[in-house]
Amino acid sequence: VKPIFEKYGQNIGLLGGAGSGQYTKLTNQIVIANTILGVVEGLIFGYKAGLDLTQVIQTIGGGAAGSFQLNVLGPRMINRDFDPGFFVEHFIKDMDITLEECRKLNISLPGLALVRQFYESLVAYGGAKNGTQALLLVLEKMNNLDLSKSRASC
Repeated sequence: VKPIFEKYGQNIGLLGGAGSGQYTKLTNQIVIANTILGVVEGLIFGYKAGLDLTQVIQTIGGGAAGSFQLNVLGPRMINRDFDPGFFVEHFIKDMDITLEECRKLNISLPGLALVRQFYESLVAYGGAKNGTQALLLVLEKMNNLDLSKSRASC
């Protein structure tokens, strides 16, 4: 089976018995949800502090903060490119599944729950079909900011 999977991706692994793959995907979504919120908050902070956001991304993207969310989606946020790589509505579905599993496992993940609420706000603004990077729009509204007036574009 592995040769078939290798046609679709390079990072292939067996993580345990039945259900382990699903739990791994949900773990991935937890990390992404919290990371993208950190990127959005960082960009808002940098913007308000008067920093060149392109330079910020280039500088911190090569260090410990570097991630797909920062290095790829950060420039898209700055450039107002909210086209989906992954739809907000699908991300909410994944977060809902994850939060239900958290209840079954008797754990609390308040960061994930908070990010899920922010995305629900984005849906209320008409953003269900946007990419996950459109989370920026929610925090812009919360802070009465518009990063489209940024000092530089990527």
